[in-house]
Amino acid sequence: MYKRKIALFLTFLMCCMMVTGCKKNVGTSEDNAIKLEEDQEETVSYTFGFSCITMENPYFITLEQSLREYVENEGCTMITMDPELNVNTQIQQIDEMIEQGIDAIFLCPVEWEEITPALEHLKEADVKIINIDSEVKEMDYVDAFIGSNNYNAGYICGENLIKQCPEGGKVAILESPTQNSVNERITGFEEAIMDKGFEVVARMDTQGDLNLAREAANQIFAEHKDITAVMCGNDQIALGALVAAHTEALHDIMIYGVDGSPDLKKELLKPGSLIRGTSGQSPINIGKDAAKTAFAILNGEKYEEAIYEDVFFIDADNVEMYGADGWQ
Repeated sequence: MYKRKIALFLTFLMCCMMVTGCKKNVGTSEDNAIKLEEDQEETVSYTFGFSCITMENPYFITLEQSLREYVENEGCTMITMDPELNVNTQIQQIDEMIEQGIDAIFLCPVEWEEITPALEHLKEADVKIINIDSEVKEMDYVDAFIGSNNYNAGYICGENLIKQCPEGGKVAILESPTQNSVNERITGFEEAIMDKGFEVVARMDTQGDLNLAREAANQIFAEHKDITAVMCGNDQIALGALVAAHTEALHDIMIYGVDGSPDLKKELLKPGSLIRGTSGQSPINIGKDAAKTAFAILNGEKYEEAIYEDVFFIDADNVEMYGADGWQ
């Protein structure tokens, strides 16, 4: 009798263990549903667009790479299109990206006023707009702006010119009126040299392009042999002016740029270079801050609506500190 009771007890105990084991393996449908929903939330993926003035400029190539690295590390994708200095192409490409279902766009306009139709299309499609590098005219459409302190970039170039030529002189300006970033740089430069004995004797639109800048500078140098300095809206323009100055066999002219690009820093390392300096900016940091801001907007988190990165003057005296092999 005693053995039978023991056998019955062991049989009961084994049944309990089997039931417990099945429950552990199967789980409840409610628990599985909650876990599935959590996994789906963790794998939300965004699609971004990237559209800047021209991908011929190393600055925008580096900016795009910085953004892409951040975006892809977050498991998201980015569509890049090159408008090649044409605002109509840029608007068309933005419409194509909207059709492809982008959630947000990193946008630097070819023309800060003419880009407005694209801004309207983006807003209608509920695409978040992160304006980078150069502001659009209608900032009410924009969710955030990330760029450099462009006014100061031009101003510190003007300050250096005053130190180099305290007696003043004749100045040429190579600009790009459709790009607000360049406009601010030129404004800063002109206000720095105001009433300091300098005269602006020539100015031409280069659209921010190296080859157009070379052609414009050739024309200016042919007409003005006594130019003291050339203020350029970016480093690509400055490199174009440098080629023209060599073509005209000019030796005393001083050329200023804005960007701090590796190509221009290499020129600063050369003894007797006509490049006098550049205002350095960091497309790498702009890209990172723009990406962080975009994700904050899409995730409904707090963010800064405007971020202006610091700029700094780079010349032959400090260029080695920044290095000429890459961007700062």
